[in-house]
Amino acid sequence: MVRTVIIFVLLGAILGAVAASLVVPPALGWYNEAGFLSQSGQVQTMVNLPQIIKYATDRLIKAQAIGAGIGAFTFLVIGAYAASRGRRRGQPMADPAPRPQA
Repeated sequence: MVRTVIIFVLLGAILGAVAASLVVPPALGWYNEAGFLSQSGQVQTMVNLPQIIKYATDRLIKAQAIGAGIGAFTFLVIGAYAASRGRRRGQPMADPAPRPQA
């Protein structure tokens, strides 16, 4: 039972981190976009590239940790349900009343 729950929790943590890795980079790009480009020209910006890299990786790592935590908790609940359901199904039926000896 405990092994089943641990497997579910680890699977949930991995899937949560993978989901965050897929969702967060486009969200960061959209959130930090320079703005709508007008028809007449381009937007020019000056950035501190090391600071941008630090910001982006920091946000990505935090999002992966949050995703792993949410996935682990979600799969903890699912794993506990699956383990308890499997335990009920695996229990042998009660023995009938013993026969009297002749």
